[in-house]
Amino acid sequence: MPIVNRVADLHREITAWRHDLHAHPELLFDVHRTAGSVAEKLKAFGCDEVVTGLGRTGVVGVIRGRKGSSGKTIGLRADMDALPIEEANNLAYKSTVAGKMHACGHDGHTAMLLGAARYLTETRNFSGTAVVIFQPAEEGGGGGKKMVDDGLMDRFSIGEVYGMHNYPGMPVGAFGIRPGPMMAAADSLTIDIEGVGAHAARPHLGIDTVLVGAQIINALQSVVSRNVDPLKSAVVSICMFRAGNTDNVIPQTVQLRGTARSLAADVRDLLEKRLPVVVESTAAAYGAKAKLTYRRGYPVLVNHERETEFAAAVASAIAGQDKVDTSLPPMMGAEDFSFMLNARPGAFIWVGNGDSAGLHHPAYNFNDDAIPFGTSYWVKLVETALAA
Repeated sequence: MPIVNRVADLHREITAWRHDLHAHPELLFDVHRTAGSVAEKLKAFGCDEVVTGLGRTGVVGVIRGRKGSSGKTIGLRADMDALPIEEANNLAYKSTVAGKMHACGHDGHTAMLLGAARYLTETRNFSGTAVVIFQPAEEGGGGGKKMVDDGLMDRFSIGEVYGMHNYPGMPVGAFGIRPGPMMAAADSLTIDIEGVGAHAARPHLGIDTVLVGAQIINALQSVVSRNVDPLKSAVVSICMFRAGNTDNVIPQTVQLRGTARSLAADVRDLLEKRLPVVVESTAAAYGAKAKLTYRRGYPVLVNHERETEFAAAVASAIAGQDKVDTSLPPMMGAEDFSFMLNARPGAFIWVGNGDSAGLHHPAYNFNDDAIPFGTSYWVKLVETALAA
């Protein structure tokens, strides 16, 4: 069961779709052109039902097999949104929108799932129903949650759901997956510090919020190194330090912003409990006040055991067992497909993108050579899961 011949025939057409999407990136829920193009294609392919506006701008296509109904329905999900990054590539299909680009490969994900929908509507060589899900706002907007909250799973009677993402550095034609926690919970941190503003030449008359902020950044790392079990994982990163407007004034207030990542519920609870204590006590030691606002974001992405084993078997049939890593280490990045996996059993798999720039890099580009592998995976996942 290698690359599907018909998928190989469609490679050039799927690539053209991908290039069009790459040239016209859209952010978060504002994916109107992308969603419109997806819906138009799904209708042209002959999907039994095409629904738009789910999760604000999500698109869903329903494809029923020609071998009767097994009563089983599986969902396949791709994300559609881009990132607020200025593209550094010199491509014929380079982004035409200033400050926006597909730096995470969602153009490739959408194109591959469209290719699978094209094939599945042509052949319908399965029993049951395949639901193709095109989701907005993965990059921080929680579009996956919006679609679930809009009734995605119940409305289409989805029993299992599967997702896929490209993986820079993994060879093209290879896959990676693991059961259990695979990607981290991502929570946001906002720290507001108030001291006493003063002339830079007379710091003793003020309370230096810049100094306090620096000490807080250092102190926060003690939570990871000294409160979290060394055999468990956590990351705390402060990524923004907003302070002052000139070089001779100690600012009255400072704001820090960052993220806390974890792979286990107890670690997440610990971070939420301990980080504010460290922030407030460190500020107090310098005579300042500080408040940490901890906002929970995407939950841990947890692959279900049986569905992970099944997904790995399908990938192995396409790429060869030696090209599928079933014990890929978890990573501290986050994915809102986690909301879908909390709603239904399923699995999230990585597909190799070859030797490319990393995700969210201005020189990143999805590797079109990965298209036949990702599209064939989707096709065979449906035909195997919904075999007559």
